[in-house]
Amino acid sequence: MTRRILSQNTLGPPDDHAGRGRSAAENHEVNRMRLPDAPSAGRSRPSPLREQMTIEHTHEFRLVAPGDAALRPLLDDLAIEYQRRYGPNDELARFPDSDFAPPDGGFLILVENGETTAGGAFRRYDETTAELKRIWTHPGHRRRGLARLVVRELEREAAACGYQRVVLSTGPRQPEAIALYLAGGYRPLFDVTADPETVGEHVFDKTLV
Repeated sequence: MTRRILSQNTLGPPDDHAGRGRSAAENHEVNRMRLPDAPSAGRSRPSPLREQMTIEHTHEFRLVAPGDAALRPLLDDLAIEYQRRYGPNDELARFPDSDFAPPDGGFLILVENGETTAGGAFRRYDETTAELKRIWTHPGHRRRGLARLVVRELEREAAACGYQRVVLSTGPRQPEAIALYLAGGYRPLFDVTADPETVGEHVFDKTLV
């Protein structure tokens, strides 16, 4: 798949966070890229005019505060997904919102033509390591590679904050997440040949270059 990426940098106030480079909340990259069209119900074939046109979708990465309304689709759908796969759980309450705020963390959303279609977050794990959390793609926009883009952007933000390594984890009933992280160069810290249910939490790490 061929895609064109146009970058526009939006700079906030000068960074005053010593030792961490620019703050993720103050300096974020806006990406505009050509990706496959979003699914459209009832469309059997493109019109002749459409066959001659190139449709460019606008994608914008935004770093938002933990309480931002734009996060509701992400958090609400994750709650449903965790409940469906694991039953009653407190996964979304394990960490305080402050963990995902600057200067040590952040919430990132991918907005496509005004709609939140994917997102994720990072938090401080230790002085040199960030932990990626809340990786999500809207159900209507899956299988388009958006989660891969989100993970890549979170890695960039973590590196910009001075982190040298990232860790992340997923549950045994999320094989698509496991496949995503393996394909993205993450090192499994568990036996990949074992029954996922016996492994429990699947932990990965990756050195940021």
